[in-house]
Amino acid sequence: MKTWLNAAVLATSVISTSAIANQCGEILGHAMQQLNTRETVDLCEQYQGKTVLVVNTASKCGFTKQFEGLEALYQKYQDKGLVVLGFPSDSFKQEYDDAEKTAEVCYLTYGVKFPMFTTTKVKGDEANPVFKALIAKTGETPSWNFNKYLISSDEQIVKHFGSRTAPDDKDFIAELEKMLAASSGAEATTKSGE
Repeated sequence: MKTWLNAAVLATSVISTSAIANQCGEILGHAMQQLNTRETVDLCEQYQGKTVLVVNTASKCGFTKQFEGLEALYQKYQDKGLVVLGFPSDSFKQEYDDAEKTAEVCYLTYGVKFPMFTTTKVKGDEANPVFKALIAKTGETPSWNFNKYLISSDEQIVKHFGSRTAPDDKDFIAELEKMLAASSGAEATTKSGE
């Protein structure tokens, strides 16, 4: 009887650990609507285990040209586990009211292929839940468009970079590569333990 109980407790703890491992934290634990569509994306289901770069974007900003650098970054590192998530926002009064115009700037003007979501607030009480979680984790609220939040694959580490940090900034790239290497190392350790 005692052996059976120990086996049941062990099985339960393995199931619980496995269930917890498949859940996301406060940052990715949300579904968000894609830009200019009615489709929603379960961020946890789609991006869990990836190094994530979240950016608040705007179509009519002096930093809008950063879309080019963000897309180049995405193309260069997506096979290594990076996903860039763009969140258009009018929190700084530089985004179109029309989702179609925002999509045109992103997809046609700048050739963005990384996931973009519907226009939302990124600061204050009305901030979308992703940004609320990022602000809570870092203590850094976006002060302008194109703030960048680099998130480790386990959501435990979040680094904030301001608008002036370009996607090809050497210190930013160093942090990104460090997170990607840590993620790839953790993945290799998990696979060898299976």
